[in-house]
This record gives sequence, C-alpha cells and structure tokens, in this order.
Amino acid sequence: MKAPHVVPYQGSKRKLADDILNIISDIEIETLYEPFAGSAAITLAAAANDLAERYVIGDKFAPIPALWEMVVNTPQESADEYETVWNQQLLDGVHEPEFSYDHFMNVRQDFNREQDPIQFLYLISRCVKNAIRFNGNGEFNQSPDKRRKGTNPKTVRTNMLSASRVLQGKTEFISGDFRDIIRNATSNDIVYMDPPWQGTSTKKDTRYAFTLQIDELIEEMEDLNRRGVPFLLSFDGTCGDKSYGKELPQHLNLQKIGLNAGKSSQAILLGRDDETIESLYLSPALIQKITPVA
Repeated sequence: MKAPHVVPYQGSKRKLADDILNIISDIEIETLYEPFAGSAAITLAAAANDLAERYVIGDKFAPIPALWEMVVNTPQESADEYETVWNQQLLDGVHEPEFSYDHFMNVRQDFNREQDPIQFLYLISRCVKNAIRFNGNGEFNQSPDKRRKGTNPKTVRTNMLSASRVLQGKTEFISGDFRDIIRNATSNDIVYMDPPWQGTSTKKDTRYAFTLQIDELIEEMEDLNRRGVPFLLSFDGTCGDKSYGKELPQHLNLQKIGLNAGKSSQAILLGRDDETIESLYLSPALIQKITPVA
C-alpha cells in the first residue's frame, strides 16, 4: 500500500522508505519507534503495510508529535484548520489569486509565539523548497516561496485521513529527548533513528530546532546494544565527492549500507549529476534477526 504523505519537508525519508523497510519486512515487530520523527515517513510506510503491531512517533520539537497526534486522532478537524489557514492567503477569490507574503509572515510570527501544529504544517508546505530553518533562538525563520501556494487543502485532507486510517488506535505520541522516547524499547521492537546529520548539526546550522551531541547518540547506541534492541540509523552519506560526517566507532559493530537517494536538489540547480548516497547502519541485534539460520 502506498504510504500517505502529510508533511512535505526537505530531508524526508519518504523516497527511501521502501528500501529501508525491505530490510525488516520479514521479521515480527511489536513496536516501531521513530524518535526523530519529522515527517514520520518510515512510520507511515510501515503502518501502510502493517509491519508492526504498534508505533511510537516522537520528537524533541514539540509541534511535531503534537501535529501527528492531531492528524491521527482528529483528521477532519485538523484538515479544516489547515484549510482555514491556507485560504487566508488568497487575496482575490475571483481572479487569479495572489499569495500574500504578509499572511505567511503573520502565521510565522504567531507560530513562534504559540507553537500551533497546524500553523507549522502550513509554514512547511509554503516555505522555500519545503526546507525548514530556525534562528539561534529556535524560532522558525524560513521565507515563503512566492512561486507556489503550498499543499492544496484537498490533498492535505486526503493524506490526513489516510494516515489516520493506518495509525489510529495503535500509535503513541511523545515529545522529548530521543533517549526517553525509546527507553521502553525491547528486543521485540525496532528503533529507526534519523537524527540531524553529521556535518549539518552544528550551532551555526539553522535547519534544526535542536542540535544533537554525537557522544549522546553513541552512548545510546551502546545501551541499545547492551539491551539487545534492534535498530537502524540514518546518519551520514556522500554527495558527489563531498562526504558528510565521520565513521561511527567500530565497537558498535554496525553494518553500513548505502542507499541511493538520487540527485540532490542543489546539484540539479547547479547543473551537476551528483547523486546522494545515504548511509544506513544496522545494529548487531537487527543483523541477527534478519540473517537466515544455516
């Protein structure tokens, strides 16, 4: 089943979801955890194909799990709210509509004050390249894309209803540190982690509301290994001759595979053929589950 696509932000694993989930499609999964959820692409694809009994959608940036809880539990009402915000940008309902810069900026200002999840969805759908950006105070500061109007409310409604159908009644939503979100994971579960990439998770970088200390991530993977919890990690990669991040410590015993994510948007703009290869790391406990017994 095709997975619904609700949150259209740059960096989503939607295009790679099938490749990632093919690795775990033949094992029994009690709970699939996604503690850096964002667009929740892996959760949505897994749920659309009934790969787990339960799902946990979590993120440190509170509007993300709050948005998903609204989408899953109250899809019609959430779609109505999005449609209201979207329609307010239309300055002229008779002629070809203009799309108000002022409206976007007002929504952005309101969101930074109130942290409303539906306003956040509108900002993502309407901002430049669907590329979220934050300032040093953690405030959304990306500009509107003047060439388009953002995802049409009818499309949003369809996708919200589809997401609700596959996730309602079997999903938990948690706002907080990734270590707290996966604290109860067991050997019968799967944890998929897609944290801020190495090389793009610095104080000067503005694409994430929070940065991540790699030492914390390594310590948590060590703990998951000790507990025998299977996990997958998307964390670095290459684009042409440019590499992002350093190798993770060998003592973690991770198996690294490369997934072709296609041409990067930046390469296309520059007229180059550079392809992005994203690294996916498999934990020892996961490798043991998917390796056939001789």
